[in-house]
Amino acid sequence: MSELRLTVGWLAAAIAGRIVSGDPEQVVGNVVTDSRSLQAGDFFVALKGPRFDGHAFVGEALARGAMGALVEAGAKADPKVRLYDRPGANDRPGANEAIETNVEADLKVRPAAIVEVGDTTIGLQDLAHAVREWADTKVVAISGSAGKTTTKDTIADFLSASYRIVKNKGNLNNHIGLPLSLLQLRDHPDVAVMELGMNHAGEISTLVAIADPDVRVWTNVGDAHLGFFASPDAIADAKAEILERADPHDVLVCNADDPRVMARATRFAGRIVTFGEADGASVRATAIEDRGTQGMRARVMTREGECVVETPLLGRGNLANVLAATAVALEFEIPLETIADRATALRASARRGAVHRLRGGVTLVDDSYNSSPAALKRALDVIAKESRAARRVAVLGEMLELGEYSSEMHRESGRVAATAGLGALFAVGGSPARELADAAVAAGMNASAVGYFESSDAAAPAIAAAVRAGDVVLVKGSRGTRTDLIADRIAEEFA
Repeated sequence: MSELRLTVGWLAAAIAGRIVSGDPEQVVGNVVTDSRSLQAGDFFVALKGPRFDGHAFVGEALARGAMGALVEAGAKADPKVRLYDRPGANDRPGANEAIETNVEADLKVRPAAIVEVGDTTIGLQDLAHAVREWADTKVVAISGSAGKTTTKDTIADFLSASYRIVKNKGNLNNHIGLPLSLLQLRDHPDVAVMELGMNHAGEISTLVAIADPDVRVWTNVGDAHLGFFASPDAIADAKAEILERADPHDVLVCNADDPRVMARATRFAGRIVTFGEADGASVRATAIEDRGTQGMRARVMTREGECVVETPLLGRGNLANVLAATAVALEFEIPLETIADRATALRASARRGAVHRLRGGVTLVDDSYNSSPAALKRALDVIAKESRAARRVAVLGEMLELGEYSSEMHRESGRVAATAGLGALFAVGGSPARELADAAVAAGMNASAVGYFESSDAAAPAIAAAVRAGDVVLVKGSRGTRTDLIADRIAEEFA
C-alpha cells in the first residue's frame, strides 16, 4: 500500500468537519499543534486548553507558511486574521477564495485551507483514528505504571529486525501526543509501537479507542500518580482500560508477577500471553543474575525454546521490560536467537537509568527522568549490588503526585535507602524530601552521610563537589524536581 494522500477533503470527511475555505484537493502536510515549530506546508490544529487557546496563533501559523488550520466553530481567531470576526464573512460570495491577513503589512496569504469542527481536540483524535483505520499497520499499545518507554523502545528494536517500525516521538503519549504519533501511519509502516500515558481514570480508555491496538502490553501497576487515585487498586482499574474494545483476534501481553494485573486480565476478550518469573509464564526468566550497573543476565524459557539473555539495562524492572518485549517479538515471529542478540545491544533512553562511566572511575546512573516509590526501590537495589564501588551514593529527588500518601511514602523510601549500603545520601526537594532524609537517619544511616537541599539548583555544585573517585552515583527524582541538573553537573565535573 502506498502512502496516504491526505487531502483537505479527506481530512474534513474523516472528522465530520466543514471546509470554510481552500481547495478540497490540496494535500495536507505535517499536522502540528505548536505554531513555534511549524514549517511551511504544515497544517495547524488550534487546540484549546486550560492555559492557552491555539486560535490566538492561527495568524502566526499562516504567516509562517501553514497551508491550513483546523479551528472550532464560533471561535475567535487572531484578530489579525479577518475570517471569524466579521458577521457573515464565511457566507459571502468568494469566501472560499484567498483569506487576507495583515499579520505583516504587505503579506497576502494564499488561499488557506480552513476546516471547522465543534472541538479541535476531538477532531485531531478522529483524524488519527481514521488514518489508523486506513492503514493495515499492526498497532502495539503499551500501558503500565513504570517501564512503558523502555518497553516501547525495546519492542521497536526487536521488531525492527524484520519490520518497518514507527513509535511515539519522545513522550507524546497522551490524548494529544498519541494522535500526533499515530499520524505517522500515513507512511504505512508495518508496525506502530505506541505508549499510552495517563494520570486519571478514563484516559487510557480514550487512547485505546483512538489506537485500536492489535497487541496490548500491560507492564505493571505501581504507585506513580497515586495522588490522583484513592488506592493502588484504583490505579489498577484505570490501567485495566487497556483491555477495552478487544476482539478475539487481539493479544494481551501482561505481567504474570503482578497480582493486580493478573486479577483483571481475565476480562480480556482476546488471547493472553504472560511474562515474568512466575511458574507458568509464557515467557519466563530463570537463573537470574543481577550484575548491578553491568546489567542483567537470565535464562529465558518460551514456547519457541529457551536461550540466555544478557542486557546492559539495569535491574529486575528492566528485565521484566525485556521479557515483555520478547513476548511481543515472538508474536511477530522474530526468532529467539535474534531477540537474544539484540538484547545485548540495548541502551537505556536518556535519563532512564543510563549509565555513564566517567573520569576517576566514577559511575553515574542517570535515572532523573521520573520517580516513584516502587521505581526508587528498584534503582537502589541496582547500586546495592555494586560491591566494588568506593562508595554508593544516592541523590534522591522528591517524588511528586503522591497526594496524601506523600509523607509516608517518602519516609518509607528513606528507610529503604538506609538498607542499600549507601556511603552518602542526598535528598532534594520540599518537605517530603526532608522527611526521606530524616527517616534514613532514624533507620540507622550516619547523620553526617545524609544531606538535604531544597532545590536541584542549590544541590548541583555541592553534590558534584562531594563525589569521590570510584563512587557509583544514582540520581533519581520526579521531573519537576529537576534532578537532571545534578546529573549534568556531576557529568561535567568528571568529564
